[in-house]
Amino acid sequence: MKIIGIVAEYNPFHNGHKYQIDKIKEKYKDSLIIICMSSTFTQRGNLSILNKWDKTKIALNNGADIIVELPYLYSTQSSDIFAKYSIKLLNELKIDTLCFGSETDNIDEIINNAKIQLYNKDFDIKVKEYLNSGINYPTALNSALKDLNGTSINTPNDLLALSYTKEILKNKYNIDLLNIKRTSDYHDILSNDEIISASNIRNKLLNNIDIENFVPLDTYNILKNKKINNKYFEYLKYKIISESDLEKYLDVDEGLNKRIKDSIFKSNNLEELIQNIKTKRYTYNKISRMLNHILCSLTKEENKSIKDLEYIRILGFSNKGQKYLSNIKKEINTSILNKYDTNKYKTLEIEKRVTNIYSLIYEDINAQEINNKPIKNNE
Repeated sequence: MKIIGIVAEYNPFHNGHKYQIDKIKEKYKDSLIIICMSSTFTQRGNLSILNKWDKTKIALNNGADIIVELPYLYSTQSSDIFAKYSIKLLNELKIDTLCFGSETDNIDEIINNAKIQLYNKDFDIKVKEYLNSGINYPTALNSALKDLNGTSINTPNDLLALSYTKEILKNKYNIDLLNIKRTSDYHDILSNDEIISASNIRNKLLNNIDIENFVPLDTYNILKNKKINNKYFEYLKYKIISESDLEKYLDVDEGLNKRIKDSIFKSNNLEELIQNIKTKRYTYNKISRMLNHILCSLTKEENKSIKDLEYIRILGFSNKGQKYLSNIKKEINTSILNKYDTNKYKTLEIEKRVTNIYSLIYEDINAQEINNKPIKNNE
């Protein structure tokens, strides 16, 4: 039996995600699919419009066997840290194959670029040179790869694929790679094809456009009457105004305190705030993550104090998934979270705080969070 891992955010779960799972089952009829999933906020700092428990139910209903939580501490960081802990989680659960969607259809190109980053001494030198010229890290990385290999890696999912591949190579994990080419453009927010990006779906929802054709029925039934407007910006604005020193928060670099405080007073929404802070050196996504860390009070000190993966939290499983977990539990080195003990686990203390904030600004899931009972799909 093939054990396939997927790293996902499901913001929201749409036809493209269903397509990925179906393709895996088509290729490997006897397979078990484990999803490592972000919870309340995404890698780019966005609020998840489906809560973690609804995302778990939908994924199980659409073919997943086990859903594990990628803690907030790791799920809202740069692609390399996001990849480090998601792959470590999946490796702990003994996957033999990682499946991801990417813009390129050439897995060898991704592997070669990962090897350049890890083993070519000129790579770091070139990246530093480009950074010193004042450009941001993703552009510097892409420019260095282009110089050394003649290829470009500059789209969101290719960058994540590159980070996943580096983690597997660096740690010598016994994990194969399965690439499924994306059929939609992440940046496209206007297309009406059967498979469109999550960004496009969120944009349609904000503009009261029906999304029934773009998502599975489970997703549609939850979102069709849901107001996805939230109080994110209002609470963030209060936090920025009331704090004297923003530079204690993760990703807020030295010198940004004044720029953020100046920008908040001339911004009417989150998008305007990000654009007002944005510079050549700081990408949109980095600023979005940084603002999320301010909102959720994630400090540099907190981040530094947690050295490694503290636990594995199962959000849901199928019958097949439950049997698999029982069979491998003695081989897993990291504790499976059974008791919701924030005193024992600092990562969980942060997760609880972030869930409280999510519940305050969008949808109350505090009771489910503390109950900590995995969802079981009996099909």
